[in-house]
Amino acid sequence: MTYRFTTGEELIEICGEKNMTIAQVMLAREVEMSRRTEAEVLGQMRDSLEVMKTAIQAGLHEGVKSVSGLIGGEAYKLSQYASTHEPLSGRDMFQAMTNAMSVMEVNASMGRIVASPTAGSCGIVPGALVSTGLRQGKTDEELVQALLTAAAVGFLFSRNATVAGAEGGCQAETGTASAMASAGIVEMMGGSPAAALSAASFTIKNILGLVCDPIAGLVECPCAKRNALGTANAILSADMALAGLETAIPFDEVVDAMYRVGKVMSPTLRETAMGGLAATPTGIRIAERIFGVDSKRG
Repeated sequence: MTYRFTTGEELIEICGEKNMTIAQVMLAREVEMSRRTEAEVLGQMRDSLEVMKTAIQAGLHEGVKSVSGLIGGEAYKLSQYASTHEPLSGRDMFQAMTNAMSVMEVNASMGRIVASPTAGSCGIVPGALVSTGLRQGKTDEELVQALLTAAAVGFLFSRNATVAGAEGGCQAETGTASAMASAGIVEMMGGSPAAALSAASFTIKNILGLVCDPIAGLVECPCAKRNALGTANAILSADMALAGLETAIPFDEVVDAMYRVGKVMSPTLRETAMGGLAATPTGIRIAERIFGVDSKRG
């Protein structure tokens, strides 16, 4: 039996027929498609996990800043705040969001990250999935399995829709990352494949239509804070799915809806820095300060 799938429905069917998790099916698919061994695929995922862990720690302790100065030091400030205050969002959620911000700052300062699925959304999977796994006492091997689940969901979005802000808005970038993380968390915590895809569906429905409007065209602001939002979205959606809530709209239809919404979205709201926050008076002044040109050109 082939382990190739192109839709969420096909993925669930394979899981049911073979009594496998999404992670197990994704691993088998990678072996089948890439002609690599299981050990080679798992080794690559372990390497990605280590990069994520390192990026989380870098921003928390070093206060890294981007070249433009738009972001940097926020994760450190959040960490310091939590040392003297009780976070309103709860310590676990707060730490996960802080970790996501840390990874985004490492990305903006030209550090090493895992684009999961993009650099602009790279904080969400580490912030939500990895942070939750570590907090729950999961082993690296369990985290690797969760990353495989996340990869399967990311594959479905990239094949059947888009993960690019330039094509589908921020819903496609931070939305897909949230869906990946949420599905990974659900399977890591013992949820079914169907529950994992329900969680992924919740994340997209929660932010359907979110625009991509980077100030000065840089993947920094408001991107970093949206990674924090995406992290919270992923964790909350995972909790809903683990509690037994089911998506009213099937996963594949949610993916298609996101794609269609992105297609009708104005080009000014798809990473061009010509609309949204980027087009505010302050956003324009920031662009001019950074580049020394009139950002309203074109």
